[in-house]
Amino acid sequence: MSIHLRSRLGKFLLGIVAAVSLALALAIAMMRPPLDDLLQLALLFGITGGASALLGFFSHRLGWWRKLPRLSHTLTLGYALAAALTLLNVWITARLMFINAHDLALASLLLLFAGGISISFGYFLSGSITQTLRDLVRGAEQVAQGNFSVQVAAPGQDEVAQLARGFNVMTARLARVDAETRALDAARRDLVAWASHDLRTPLASLRAMLDALADGVVADPETVGRYLRQSQNEIARMSALIDNLFELAQIDTGHLVLQCGASSLSDLVSDTLETFTARARERGVLLNGAVAADVDPVWMAPDKISRVLANMLENAVRHTPPGGQIRLSAATQNGSVHIVIADSGPGIDPDDLPHIFDRFYRGEKSRQRDGFSGAGLGLTIAKGIVEAHGGRIWAESKPGGGAKFHVSLPKTGGSAEAPV
Repeated sequence: MSIHLRSRLGKFLLGIVAAVSLALALAIAMMRPPLDDLLQLALLFGITGGASALLGFFSHRLGWWRKLPRLSHTLTLGYALAAALTLLNVWITARLMFINAHDLALASLLLLFAGGISISFGYFLSGSITQTLRDLVRGAEQVAQGNFSVQVAAPGQDEVAQLARGFNVMTARLARVDAETRALDAARRDLVAWASHDLRTPLASLRAMLDALADGVVADPETVGRYLRQSQNEIARMSALIDNLFELAQIDTGHLVLQCGASSLSDLVSDTLETFTARARERGVLLNGAVAADVDPVWMAPDKISRVLANMLENAVRHTPPGGQIRLSAATQNGSVHIVIADSGPGIDPDDLPHIFDRFYRGEKSRQRDGFSGAGLGLTIAKGIVEAHGGRIWAESKPGGGAKFHVSLPKTGGSAEAPV
């Protein structure tokens, strides 16, 4: 016998004992019967109460309520059984107390009428309980068919209402997960299609140039040198694309390894600015930066933060028109390092701004990236690296007013090497 069953059975027997005790106490208080009559009454109550307990126990053991098709039928039958036990107990007690036939018949009719009323009342109440359960059953069937937007009414504070509210929370979470899964699947399909296209283009160019070199179609040294340089550029593009995809996969699976230590952010900023100065000059863009004296040292993985700075600067250089300027600055703010990359480009469309760090998101064409970053991998990877450091990255922009990318990093950290 389970603990819950023993608990329910104990409460049932306790209720019967309490009912017998209360009835005897009221009889003593109201009727003051002789001791012999009181003992006889107690014996009658004990016999009828014990018979009721046995009937309830065997009814439970037989499990008759599980054989009925609807819970409302079970509850109504329970009310009927309770009314029948009440009628039987009163009738037997009255019979043994030698009530005359007329009074016994009248009492039986009154009890039968009261029992019918209680059964009808019980059936009415059971409808309000079973309605929510029927809604839950229909809702569960819809969830099984893939409809996660279903919600059921949850009036009241009882267990059925709590179950309904729990069901609503579950379906809401399932709906969010389903929407995220569908969006991720669509984004991955787009990524596969885009990556295939972006790999096919340099491969076709490489094949054409190598075939020309191998067949001797191109023989003069200047053209040969140009073909070789273009081949190297195409290989570099494909290599960068593969590196991006590999790093994104590490971030997605939580296997990005950070080799952290107290490092100089000033050196990283200086090296990154030096790397992009020539490219910015070619585009007619002024590139400058500054790092506050109290920034260093910063607990970070230098190679990863260097990647973040490079991705954001590349994005800024690409979208800043000739004659514009880009500024990279870093300062200490509230115990953290705050890095800002501000450009004077056309800015980011307000509809795109909330999504620019989303995986594979591509916004308006004026802000789409060329080359291997065409699917928005650069900012996505930067976000993953910054968050792996326990930091935060965000963007601000006004159309026509340029864009600002912010990175906040903690100055101190934990272990020197850890997967995230």
